[in-house]
Formats: sequence, C-alpha cells, structure tokens
Amino acid sequence: MTNQAGTSVPQVMFKTRQNNEFVDVHSKDIFKGKTVVVFSLPGAFTPTCSSTHLPRYNELASTFRENGVDEIVCISVNDAFVMDAWKKDQEAENVTLIPDGNGEFTAGMGMLVDKTDLGFGMRSWRYSMLVKDGIIEKMFIEPDVPGDPFEVSDADTMLEYINPNAHKPRAVSIITKPACPFCAKAKDMLDSQGMDYEEVVLGRDAGLRSLRAISGSETVPQVFIEGEYIGGSEQLQTWLENLHTQAA
Repeated sequence: MTNQAGTSVPQVMFKTRQNNEFVDVHSKDIFKGKTVVVFSLPGAFTPTCSSTHLPRYNELASTFRENGVDEIVCISVNDAFVMDAWKKDQEAENVTLIPDGNGEFTAGMGMLVDKTDLGFGMRSWRYSMLVKDGIIEKMFIEPDVPGDPFEVSDADTMLEYINPNAHKPRAVSIITKPACPFCAKAKDMLDSQGMDYEEVVLGRDAGLRSLRAISGSETVPQVFIEGEYIGGSEQLQTWLENLHTQAA
C-alpha cells in the first residue's frame, strides 16, 4: 500500500441506492469544493467495522463539522444493497456510506487487497484520509501485517490530526423506563446542554437485574458520564450546576 497524499482521488462512478432506486454518484459529487474525511474498511457488518470504526466517526461527526469538515464518507467494496442495509442497521445518520461494488475507487487508491482466504474476494485495506477539493492531504494507512489491524484509521486519530485541541463530546448513557417523568426530566436536562446520550430502556434493552448490577439501584433514571456514575435526575442536576460553576 502506497501513501497517496498530494494526489487526486480516483475519478469513478459509484452505484448507490437512494429512495429504493439506483443513483449514480461520481467522485466529483463527493469531493469537489469540499473538505471530506474518508475512511475505508474491509466490509459492512464485519465486527470491528460495526462495533468501532463506523460508530465512532458517526459519534464525532458534529465535532468534525465544527473543525471544518463538510462530510464524512465511508467507502467499502460492497454492493449498494449491503451498504444501504448496514447504514440502517447502524443508524449512522451522520456518515455517507458509499458502495465501491466493483472496487474501482479502492484499486485506484492502491488499497485493493486479496482476502479470498476468508471467502471475501477482493476488498479494501483499512485506511482513512483527509481530502480537500479532491486532493488528498493526509492518509492514515493500517500497518501491513496479517489480519485486520485497526490502529491509525480511527476517528480520534483523524480528529487529532485536524485539531489536537478539538472538544470531543462526553460519553453519556442513561438508563430509563417508559412513561417515567424523572427520566423525561433527566433527558430534557441533557438535551438542554447539548449533550448527546445513549439511552438504555428497561424491558427492551436491559432488565432490572442489569440495573442493579450496573448502578446498585432499582430506580430510574440512572446516568453515567465518561465512566462516572452520576445517579438520578436530582444528582444529574447537581452535576450540571457544578459543571457550570467550574466553567465560570
């Protein structure tokens, strides 16, 4: 794999799916006049791609936008139907998923690799790049070692390159149950602070046993921020007030 920094991205036509129809999207449509972060991976629905690579870029999308990035694009050597289904499965609304079904873009990048030993055929090596008006400014290419290394093409490494001082959103999780007024109050407080959160709903995503095991409590909501156990809605209000005091 050769670092292509300083060169133009390959000019190809992608066969995408939009509103249940095939739509041709050219490289120029994606890159011309824009600052774009691209990350490419071996395949949709594969473990690392689904658990870490795509979700983290999706999570940090607003931070990338605040730091001058117009669009985040994920490219994989998969067909349009697979990429469309993966986007829906991942709820990756902040990332544009592009199917490089014939591997033309990936081959033009010099990143097409043979994974027939896994039954995958030809796929993309894992990498990321920052592209400005169609010109590659920076590439992060995973080391050429056996397996599927994931060390440098992640979202945090790219954001660090763009702006080492970028403010990343806090990791927030809240355990709730339906029709709980205190849960609604806690979510309103988080929303008012612009704090995105992942909601775990009792009876759907977890049960009472998990709530006790995680928080030591049987009441909801239970809020966790950056690995810190905050507690219920009252404790969250106090935590937010202290945060504002410290920032003043």
